[in-house]
Amino acid sequence: MGSLLGAAIWWFALAGLDFYTRSAVVSVGFLAATWMVERLVQRYDLGDEPAIVIDEVVGMWFAVLYLPKSILWLCVAFVLFRIADIAKPWPASWADRTVKGGLGIMLDDGIAGLMALVVALAAWYALG
Repeated sequence: MGSLLGAAIWWFALAGLDFYTRSAVVSVGFLAATWMVERLVQRYDLGDEPAIVIDEVVGMWFAVLYLPKSILWLCVAFVLFRIADIAKPWPASWADRTVKGGLGIMLDDGIAGLMALVVALAAWYALG
């Protein structure tokens, strides 16, 4: 559900922003979410709980960060992000196993989002 929420927020609020503003919003979003998740983890002694979905939201933002506003590319990025987030190829698997706390919860999804972005951008450029 977090990935769908992230896609919707990107479509309606972020996709129309210029390159630099969008990059800044996603970066600040990652840092703010990391801080919030760390506070939750410490306060309630949590791990990577399914109820925490902000990591999915921000991970999806990374997956679409530099793609054009298009339903097709949004869907491509969504599928690629879900695959990367579930399969957790290296270095996302390393972050998932090694980095603890709020940063660890956020980092594996951020990396998965960046992996999805790289593949989607390669496809976008290849298709011209």
